[in-house]
Order: sequence, then C-alpha cells, then structure tokens
Amino acid sequence: MGKTEEGPEDTVEMMTQTPSPSRTRKPRGEYAKTSAKRMAILDAALEVFAESGYRSGSLRDVAGKVGMSEAGLLHHFPNKSSLLAAVLDRRDQHSFERVPFGTDDGEDSLRGLVDLAAYNASIPGVVELYCVLSAEATAPDHPAHEYFTGRYELTRTSIREAFESLERQGRLMEGVTPQRAAVATIAMMDGLQVQWLLDREVVDMSQALDEFFRSFVAGFDGAAPDDPETRGVEDPVPSVSAVSA
Repeated sequence: MGKTEEGPEDTVEMMTQTPSPSRTRKPRGEYAKTSAKRMAILDAALEVFAESGYRSGSLRDVAGKVGMSEAGLLHHFPNKSSLLAAVLDRRDQHSFERVPFGTDDGEDSLRGLVDLAAYNASIPGVVELYCVLSAEATAPDHPAHEYFTGRYELTRTSIREAFESLERQGRLMEGVTPQRAAVATIAMMDGLQVQWLLDREVVDMSQALDEFFRSFVAGFDGAAPDDPETRGVEDPVPSVSAVSA
C-alpha cells in the first residue's frame, strides 16, 4: 500500500487541515449515499483500529468490512491518517454531546463527565482504541500526536472553566484550584479507563468519578436531572459496542 503511506511531516498537516469543499455540486441523493458510505467506513475503521491498533490495522481490512476495494475507500479518505482523523473527530463529537461544557453551570458539566464515564463502559472497543492511541501518540512522529495534544488542551480548558464556575459559587473544597482540579480530573478518567479495561469487575468508572468530584466540590450531586440513559444521544458506532475515552 505504498500510495497510502506518508511521512511524519505530512501526517500532522493531514490531521489538522480542513477538507476543501467539492468543486462540483452533486445531486442530493448522491450526497446521502456518500455520507452513508463514509459513516460505514468510519464504523469499520473503528472496529479495525480497536481490534488491531492503528499501526497494524490496514486500509485493506477496513475496505473489506464494508465490501469495497481499497481504491474505493481511498476515494473517500485519501490516506490512513485522514481516516484516523475522521474516526477520532466522530468519537469526540459524540462525547462532547454528552457533556454540556461552556455553560454557567459547572456542576452540570461535571455531571456530564460522570454520564460519559457510564456510557464509555458500554463501548469497551472504543475505550481501548483511545487508550492505545493516546499512548502511541506521545511520539512526535505519530499521525495523531497533534490531535491528542490539542484535545488535551481543549479538555483541560473546558473542565477548568467548569471548576471556575463552581469556585465563583464558593463550592470548591479548601486548597482546590480549578487548574489543578482539571488536570486531576483528566488523570482520574484516563487512569480509570486503563484499570477498567484490565478488570471490569473491580472498577465502576462512573461511580469512582462521582466520588472523586464529591471530594472536590461541596454538595456535588452526580445524578443528572434526567436519566443518563435517555439523554437523547444515539450511539454512533453500534457495530463496535459489543467489541475508549
């Protein structure tokens, strides 16, 4: 697959650049077919990367799962790193739909993280993919290095702002600062995911995160106003749900 390989200097650009609009307008029906095919490819890629890892999973394997040729897949995603970027973006979009960041209610944001931890327990393949990729991406030449650097920065900022909201309400425990709380929250969630993947009977990620927030925020109640299972967010990758954050 020589034409699908690229060097480190190329992959960072491919992970961050915005796709250019199509030069020709397609009929509405073609757009729908193309969108459906792209979603099928992303589902298949998520399965392949979750099962084999990004470096070992091949475009040929992904194409085979959706019944198309590798050349056909390359029509939708020009290389492996662009496919990975789309898979990660899709996962993030779904995750952030569950967490109401950017509001004045910091407690609601933290509740969303508790809800997200509970949801992640239903998609072990995705959690495993995230854990493996985030570790691999510490290498500067990994195609997802820029993605994870930016993602951690965005997540730290969003969680810090949630704690700042609670600080203004006078609800942070003595000695707790929003920045340190944000860093600790990410470390807690990532660490819980690894422990849970190793032994799912020992760790309840949602409960542990709820207890963690109670030690930081006075009067924290991790129970969402509505049932977390009916927040109106559908699983975008049902084909992997039986196979990370």
